[in-house]
Amino acid sequence: MKFIFATQNQNKVKEVSKILDNKEAILISLAEIGYTDDIAETGTTLNENAWIKADTIHTTLGGNVIAEDTGLEVTAIDMAPGVYSARYAGPQKNDQDNINKLLDTLKDKEDRSARFRTVVAVWLDGERHTFEGIVNGTIAHERMGTGGFGYDPVFIPEGHDQSFGILSAKIKNSISHRGRAFTAVKEFLAKISES
Repeated sequence: MKFIFATQNQNKVKEVSKILDNKEAILISLAEIGYTDDIAETGTTLNENAWIKADTIHTTLGGNVIAEDTGLEVTAIDMAPGVYSARYAGPQKNDQDNINKLLDTLKDKEDRSARFRTVVAVWLDGERHTFEGIVNGTIAHERMGTGGFGYDPVFIPEGHDQSFGILSAKIKNSISHRGRAFTAVKEFLAKISES
């Protein structure tokens, strides 16, 4: 099955393509189809933003669509940045600026617990389906590694002592929020293709 993946973030396209493994879903990025319009993420929840992206592309281009929204939720700062994770330090959506702001905000906080949460919105044959993935962890006191993207260098998943910036893509994809959400999508699509 082919899906338009409603994102301009090529890192997400690569990561999700690895998780889905092109077995049940082949992703076509917005860049591949020449769609360059910015989709305003005006929702106040991850679910709303995922569906804003999915609905926009489905309405504009039709067909099967996958969209997702991901947020880092940090306990000590009332689950912020949450839905504003990508633009936490401003509209420039700069990963390094976001990490700097987060580390500065948490410098005097003892509680470093946090979680990553992903909501995936899927348009498939005219029907809507929603999936979610969560990984709990803690925020490091400084960057650890240069792998991944976003907050990966400062997020240490539960059960590990290294950040997503150090852990291999294979390990990350098997335990991450996005990995869990898209594995659920993959299993759902596999069941459909069997029936």
